[in-house]
Amino acid sequence: MVSYALVLTAGLGTRLQPLTSVRAKPAIPVAGEPLARRIIRWLAAQGVTDLVLNLHHLPHTLTAAVGDGRDLGARVRYSWEQPKVLGSAGGPRHALSIIGAGTFFVVNGDTLTDVDVNALAAAHEGSGALVTMALVPNREPQKYGGVLTGAGGRVTGFAPRGARAEGSHLFVGVQVVQADAFAPLPDGEPINSVGHTYNRLLETRPECIQGFFCEAALQDIGTPDDYWTTSFECLAGRPPEEAYGRGTRLGPGARVTQSILWDDVEIGAGAIVEECIVTDRVQIPAGAVHRRAIITGGGRHLHVTPR
Repeated sequence: MVSYALVLTAGLGTRLQPLTSVRAKPAIPVAGEPLARRIIRWLAAQGVTDLVLNLHHLPHTLTAAVGDGRDLGARVRYSWEQPKVLGSAGGPRHALSIIGAGTFFVVNGDTLTDVDVNALAAAHEGSGALVTMALVPNREPQKYGGVLTGAGGRVTGFAPRGARAEGSHLFVGVQVVQADAFAPLPDGEPINSVGHTYNRLLETRPECIQGFFCEAALQDIGTPDDYWTTSFECLAGRPPEEAYGRGTRLGPGARVTQSILWDDVEIGAGAIVEECIVTDRVQIPAGAVHRRAIITGGGRHLHVTPR
């Protein structure tokens, strides 16, 4: 059984701006709980309890949300990436000595899924592969790039989004890897897996990357619109106010509708907040009206119309 994992949480989250100017993307609350905590809880429930998170952008927001992981049933340690974020291959390379395992999961820290990780690990074991990627049919090739596969489920290449991704599979952000896939890389250098390391591996060992085909769910947090949709899906019919952040205060007559409130938000008396995302420690004055906006301590921003 594979019980070790690296959760990739060092990214800048540029597509999620301005939210990621307040918190690191994996620290952003989804239906009231930071995304990274949801991922850790899910892994621990399947027996993956020895975890490393890599840190770069606003690291204090992530460490404050997760701590040592004990309350989630896990052991969490951290791999620091400074002064540069090291990418989806450079990050694992840098963390190898902390992970301390020959086989481990690499899990994206910006998506939610329900992949059966033990079935994924079983498929990987004895396959001779260096990497086994969890894949689902790519039903939105105009939005997502795809993984190309051949006989026996082996991965043959990667396609950018668009026409070349038609008929491909979508990587859901969970893979099981051998440390040997990353060990030859130079430590401390920014390197990505798709587009660099995995492409080169396929050139020298064509069957070293395998696909694990499944029908797992995938919830994306890539853009404010994606974040909005996923947050309300995760509420699962519960009243929105159940997912408000800690320290939320609503003044008399304040009306909040279909909005996401982070921690220590204060809505003044008689204020109206509709279809908004309000980040940490924002104070909305009495009588103010905000609709379809992202509101941070730095000001008010246009919000993508929710689906």
